[in-house]
Amino acid sequence: MKVTRRSLIAGAPALLGLPLAALAPAARAADVLTVGLIPSEDSRAMIANSQAMMDMLQKALGMPVKPFVAADYNGVIEALRSKRLDVAYLGPFSYVLGTTVADIEAFAVAETKKAGRTYYHSLIVARADSGIKTVPDLKGKTFSFVDPSSTSGHLFPKAGLIKAGFNPDKDFGRVVFSGSHDSNAVAVQNKKVDAVAIADRILDAAIAKGLAKREDLVVVWKSEPIPESPTVWRKDLDPALKKRVQAAFMEVKDIPWSDQGQLNGFHPTTDAAYNVIRETAKALNLDLRKMK
Repeated sequence: MKVTRRSLIAGAPALLGLPLAALAPAARAADVLTVGLIPSEDSRAMIANSQAMMDMLQKALGMPVKPFVAADYNGVIEALRSKRLDVAYLGPFSYVLGTTVADIEAFAVAETKKAGRTYYHSLIVARADSGIKTVPDLKGKTFSFVDPSSTSGHLFPKAGLIKAGFNPDKDFGRVVFSGSHDSNAVAVQNKKVDAVAIADRILDAAIAKGLAKREDLVVVWKSEPIPESPTVWRKDLDPALKKRVQAAFMEVKDIPWSDQGQLNGFHPTTDAAYNVIRETAKALNLDLRKMK
């Protein structure tokens, strides 16, 4: 989940699924719902994996539904802003950032079978034999974040440390960015660093894959719930269509959901559910309108 405008908003997208020109407002049929999906490592696979959802939405709505995948978040948010897309799936921070440049609103959030919930937590984890039990114990220790613009791998834990009176820019002995949650799980398990930031669901997956052992680790800090990635629509969609779209999404369930496993279904959500993201940005003095 990226936050910088370079990774979310900037850059010319290499588009797959539907050509951008084909989505131009003048060329689009009024009875076609276009759905934007966030990019994955293999966008063609994402389109294939999303077909079951598109088919269910099309059946529930009684109108054609077309997917759209871009190389970065810009392709989705810009297409929403310019009214080339009707609905899209965004990350939590990319949604909040997107609301500063596009007239969009969250209306649904997915629950996967693996997670069984519509939220997750950011954790700070250390080896159980490290002597680190609380946030103050991290002083002078080596620490690994995931990526500077990772929601649960940097921004939330950094804000949490600041709120706890710990200065993450000065109080650690050394700080690195590993680039992935899995790398952090391996690093703390193998004592490459003293503690790491990691998403709870990814830690669970890493343990299941044998990358780390739960009995060897201790949770030093845990964030408040972070809402899962929302599905959004343009606010200017016809109110009657909005009702039909939300109802259609509520009918989508028990299908493969990208790389997240089986989808249990969608739940209604609102823009207010993502205020926790805005509050975290404020705690870090991040000006979402000026991020680049």
